[in-house]
Amino acid sequence: MLMLPRQFLRCALPAALALALSACAVGPDYHRPDVPLGNAYKEAQGWKPAQPADTALRADWWRDYQDPVLDGLMQALLVHNADLAQAEAQYRQAQALLKAARAGFFPTVGANVSASHSGSSGGSDSASSHGTQSSLTGSVSWEPDLWGKVRRSVESSRAGAQASAADMASTRLSLESTLAQTYFNLRALDAEQRLYAKTLQAYQRSLDITQNRYQSGVAGQADVESARAQLENAHTDALALEWQRAQYEHALAVLTGQPPSAFALAASSGIGKLPEIPVGLPSQLLERRPDVAAAERRTAEANAQIGVAEAAWFPDLTLSAEGGLSSGRWAFWLAAPTRFWSLGPALAMTLFDGGARQANIEQARAAYDAQAAAYRSTVLGALQEVENYLVQLRVMAREQQTQDRALAASRNSLRLTENQYAAGLIDYLSVAQVETTALSTERAALSLQAQRLVASVQLTAALGGGWQAPPAEGQPASTAGQPASVAGQAAPAAGQPVPAVLQPASK
Repeated sequence: MLMLPRQFLRCALPAALALALSACAVGPDYHRPDVPLGNAYKEAQGWKPAQPADTALRADWWRDYQDPVLDGLMQALLVHNADLAQAEAQYRQAQALLKAARAGFFPTVGANVSASHSGSSGGSDSASSHGTQSSLTGSVSWEPDLWGKVRRSVESSRAGAQASAADMASTRLSLESTLAQTYFNLRALDAEQRLYAKTLQAYQRSLDITQNRYQSGVAGQADVESARAQLENAHTDALALEWQRAQYEHALAVLTGQPPSAFALAASSGIGKLPEIPVGLPSQLLERRPDVAAAERRTAEANAQIGVAEAAWFPDLTLSAEGGLSSGRWAFWLAAPTRFWSLGPALAMTLFDGGARQANIEQARAAYDAQAAAYRSTVLGALQEVENYLVQLRVMAREQQTQDRALAASRNSLRLTENQYAAGLIDYLSVAQVETTALSTERAALSLQAQRLVASVQLTAALGGGWQAPPAEGQPASTAGQPASVAGQAAPAAGQPVPAVLQPASK
């Protein structure tokens, strides 16, 4: 029967005890803070459940607008945008911090090689001595995670990495939303420029007709000057559209990572198509909004830091072993050098620190309370945004109907007024007033179309834009810690019903 040396038993027993105690971890376990969400959106009245369920938001949500130019701009943004590259680098930094925290589970192994030459010299009657000492030393040190300090640190770093992933997705979604809004505003200006081009032609014809009538003695000089003033005012407004469009174009250049001088976007013949946007339940915002997911993960990170702070009250156990070879000459290592070793535990504990540990715990608890409040505020703000854009789009759809009727009426009024003027029944001042009203109505109709497109983009971003939050620890999912654009959108688990979504009943 093999007999173990007493030194081994004395050193192995503390290690076994450490492993037995390592199942405990001080500090509170994390539970997501409760937030009142409601069962449905208040402003979802007039929306109906969408069928089939595959109409849910996708990561490439902008493709629903069916605009190839917008698709190309989005791809350039994802590749070249500097803000997105910064967020990605910060995510990699958070992942590295998580790896560093996990290193606390493993022992530290070191090695040391040294050589020294020493000598001594006595008085006139004593002989001098010289010697060389060479040594090779190896050491192993391990601090068992008795109280869960390392585990809480890993838990905190993991939540921080997940929050950083959500931050990256939030940055991406914000940039995508900004690009889409900028693009549709630019296309609205393209439509206004086309409108002004036609208007200027019409005003020029009106001026020509008025001048001919003046030369014939039918109209007065005042009519000619009114027609000329109207034409020049329209020219001024048309010129203002040029610098406004240029600024939107410059913004698109920066968003896609290009200098404005190297970017140009040709005019388009249309503003855009308003898509159907599926709207989930309020509770789904907790999974779909990256900023909500980031706030929740930072709450978990702050909760884990409480355990890290509380672990400072308990002693640290360090198991260490050291051994090596020592000899007066390097060559003697191959023969019979002097061997040395040491093995033993060390227990260290702070007895008095002037209240520093308690202050750290109080600071960690306060930080958790602050982050939990920030999470609740983020959720409520997200709900408010969705409600705002839901009611905005619903009312704008009704506005579009009334605006279309007003537009048709203004066009009929302009046609009748021009006929009356050509027949000599009215003066040009009446024509100018009707033409100004018609132009204003046309511009209002174009502006409303652009506002509806922008509001649809804002609603899509408020709903999360197709991103899904990482699952909780221990729950398998292919999208863990990754934005939907990287890993794809997670499918519902087997046997679970697909949540119902809503879409507008009418456009």
